[in-house]
Amino acid sequence: MLLLGIDLGTSSIKISVVDHESQKTLASVSYPDEESPIQSAQAGWAEQDPNMWWEHIKMGIQKAHSKGAYNPNDIKYIGIAYQMHGLVLLDSQGNTLRNAIIWCDSRAVPIGQKAFRELGEQAILQTHLNSPGNFTASKFKWVQENEPEIYRKTKHLLLPGDFVSYRLTGEYCTTHSALSEGVLWDFSKNSLSKTILDHYKLDTSVIPAIHPVFDDHGRILPTIADELGLAHDVHVTYKAGDQPNNALSLNVMQAGEVAATAGTSGVIYGVSDDLVYDKQSRVNTFAHVNHREDATRTGVLLCINGTGILYNWIRKIAGGGLSYDEINQIAAEAPVGAQDLRIFPFGNGAERMLNDRMIQASIMDIDFNRHDRASLFRAAQEGIAFAFRYGLDIMRENGMIPKVIRAGHANLFRSAVFRSSFVATTNTPLELYQNDGSVGAALGAGIGAHAYRDAQEALGGLQRIADFAPEPVLCDQYEALYQGWKEELIKKLNIKKTI
Repeated sequence: MLLLGIDLGTSSIKISVVDHESQKTLASVSYPDEESPIQSAQAGWAEQDPNMWWEHIKMGIQKAHSKGAYNPNDIKYIGIAYQMHGLVLLDSQGNTLRNAIIWCDSRAVPIGQKAFRELGEQAILQTHLNSPGNFTASKFKWVQENEPEIYRKTKHLLLPGDFVSYRLTGEYCTTHSALSEGVLWDFSKNSLSKTILDHYKLDTSVIPAIHPVFDDHGRILPTIADELGLAHDVHVTYKAGDQPNNALSLNVMQAGEVAATAGTSGVIYGVSDDLVYDKQSRVNTFAHVNHREDATRTGVLLCINGTGILYNWIRKIAGGGLSYDEINQIAAEAPVGAQDLRIFPFGNGAERMLNDRMIQASIMDIDFNRHDRASLFRAAQEGIAFAFRYGLDIMRENGMIPKVIRAGHANLFRSAVFRSSFVATTNTPLELYQNDGSVGAALGAGIGAHAYRDAQEALGGLQRIADFAPEPVLCDQYEALYQGWKEELIKKLNIKKTI
């Protein structure tokens, strides 16, 4: 029996097919080859076409089939991981009404901040664990206020993973974890949030049926099965946001365990057995994949919008057609500290850890006689590591103090420069695993189908490929560099505050 995993990212779609019994990955592909575009009609806006996602998913599945490594008819269960917090609106016929307003879109920040004040900050944090911010509920309120005709036509509000599941099965459903990431879940009542929906005066009928994360989310439509070369008895049995799914794929399931990613955005995600929240909502808490009413498992999430997207931008501007691996090698030619060149990676919308401020990215102290491409590439990676440290200190304030951080050997964690600066700046050991979000989604499908007893069994084949421990001398170097970077960041925040 085979399991198929779909990972709907911002930049691309990843597809993996895993053999249930051996847990061996038979095929793993991404589509398209170049990063998918983000549409930004105004500063702080970020949209993508859900129909583009669907077409890319279909092409990705066909690409996996073309490897000839398995019989597509042996695929029985599908798992879906997806970019979190997005808003997808469909009409009564299941057609998209507008582009998806995706996770890094900032247009709803004033709406969320106003609701936070009006609902009572501590009251809403105690029950929802987050400010409404620019999450899904606030995005929908923006549509109601600014696009009333689209709001009136809306019959189904879906998260990105729910949309993919719908296109596969024809069924409208979501999960409590998905609703929590949209700040539509009341943890105190363990139910859909009447508080948020009533305050925003939103139509509750657009919320689909609520399923557990590991559950039968529907059987594939015969027409879709035929189009994708799959059997007609395939079921979707797992749906989770990309960060809870990344934690699952790294076997980060119990309190105190911590995962990290550094793709388009950068994330540190720690599991708690308590309903914890940051008093300023700079880091956010959502229902983890194994959260239940009788067994609290929440994910405390630090998100930095501008990480991999910064590195991609610099590659386009200064990379001259080089691959990421090649520019990583060039970055290593520059000394620690990049000869005092500083980069602040905050150019992808409002940053939650900066109190939903949008200060934009910046490059400081360029010396035309000293700095070159290597300096620029290294400063970008170090600036991202410093942003991680800034956010991790907020998590530490809230009791999430990791003894070790687990990450997959992917994206920025493939870079020796980034790994060393990350470990030294955070002063925390790093464990690197051979993992992939789409593989995690496939294994999640196996758990949802009861092919595995639990995550421990599903992830028995997880391979740790390297360990990195903090080196005292390097930690001292980076501590001094970080403090200088942080001092400049605080100046930027104060300047923006007074404008």
